[in-house]
Amino acid sequence: MKKIIFLLCLLSLNFGFAQNEKLFNDATEFYNNGEYSKAIDNYKQILDNGEHSSSLYFNLGNSYYKLNAIGPSIYYYEKALLLSPNNEEIKNNLRFAQNMRLDAIEEVPKTEISKLYTSLTGMFTFDQWAYLAVGLVFLFVLAYMAYYFLGTANQKRAAFISGIFSLILGVLSVLMAYLNFQSFKNNDPAIVFSKEVNVNAEPNSNSSPVFTLHEGTKVNVLEELDNWKRIRIADGQTGWLEAENIRKIKDF
Repeated sequence: MKKIIFLLCLLSLNFGFAQNEKLFNDATEFYNNGEYSKAIDNYKQILDNGEHSSSLYFNLGNSYYKLNAIGPSIYYYEKALLLSPNNEEIKNNLRFAQNMRLDAIEEVPKTEISKLYTSLTGMFTFDQWAYLAVGLVFLFVLAYMAYYFLGTANQKRAAFISGIFSLILGVLSVLMAYLNFQSFKNNDPAIVFSKEVNVNAEPNSNSSPVFTLHEGTKVNVLEELDNWKRIRIADGQTGWLEAENIRKIKDF
């Protein structure tokens, strides 16, 4: 009985993979033929089937960009970049899409130490740092075993140095994974989807607006109250807007 259930699950997975592959290939053909809306429909069907990948979000971003849909294009580029933070092609296309925005918000200046910290921790995602740490610890174990089994003093010395080096890098990778995860957890980015929206001083429609945002602007969600969200923009300004005006990047 267990074997039958296993085979049924395996067949179901294979069918789902084949279906998604066909949807993806058809979407690529639609895109190449300039049928961007049809390509989007196919890509979204793949998402509905439970598959999420950087390339899928990247292609959605490209399709929306071709339709001059600023908000969705930036939204999907940001999601792709979240999964592949070092992909230069995604970064480049994201910059093109960002140039279409109406809002030109200057970021709060960062210190050189802050820039270095962000650059180091952002080299990989927190799970990639964790995988690297596991690999380095495994190398440490191999070097430790080699130290006892190798015969000559030079070989033992090389194994000892390699082991210590791997252990130090492994500990640093664990630290980077932790710092990156804390940064990921403390930030809740979102993209404005409305053409124009007023950001209010308080979470109600009777409150006076403090500034206005337009489609495609990236914000960070600080807190939520009913259907209102308190956000902060790159220059440090904060305010409240209705939840329907934005979409969170981390929602998968």
